[in-house]
Amino acid sequence: MDPTGLDLSPLAAAFVFGLLGGAHCIGMCGGIMSALTFAVPPSMRHPARLTGLLLGYNLGRIASYMTAGALVATLGTLVAITPAARLVLQGLAAVMLILMALYIANWWKGLLKVEAVGRRLWRHLEPVGRRLMPVVKVPQAIALGAVWGWLPCGLVYSMLAWSLAVADPLHGAALMGAFGLGTLPALLATGFAARQLGTLIRHPATRSLAALTIIAFALWQLWSLMPNHAHG
Repeated sequence: MDPTGLDLSPLAAAFVFGLLGGAHCIGMCGGIMSALTFAVPPSMRHPARLTGLLLGYNLGRIASYMTAGALVATLGTLVAITPAARLVLQGLAAVMLILMALYIANWWKGLLKVEAVGRRLWRHLEPVGRRLMPVVKVPQAIALGAVWGWLPCGLVYSMLAWSLAVADPLHGAALMGAFGLGTLPALLATGFAARQLGTLIRHPATRSLAALTIIAFALWQLWSLMPNHAHG
């Protein structure tokens, strides 16, 4: 299933969606990345150490995304037992992408209600993450990233809907891994305090362009699921 309609592999499409969601990622996790940077004592704040910490954090974060993708896709194997059920799940994934786009562009915040689903779990995990601060070693950064990977996020939930639709644990994990890698440039830029790039990504025009692109992809996917189109 390629929701872009551009003959991309599913992993490439997931990576592209991660890139397009970079503006939202900066808003959700950019503060954490900045905190990681500034929590390091000035005497230890050299490029090699900061790079290791930031990569470690993102490694943990992406590992949690992949775990969630595998778990959700496993659930999908129980649901998508008929072609009709699989079609419904694919339609749900496309709709979630549209909601994600509206969220990224700040046009509609309905996904905040979806994020509320994960807040109960997050209340138990957040104190664990805070105890890992300040982060001065790579293992700490990986552990913190693994915790913060479960931060309630409508963007992540949208991609998990896609993992649910593929109904294969390995593919679900791989999709979330590719998506996580797509979010990496924006978060690394924020971690390294690349203010100009961060400002560009957060600009309303950039967010709107990304949102419109995702909506176009999702509408194409919904069109491809329609019976008349599917049968030529």
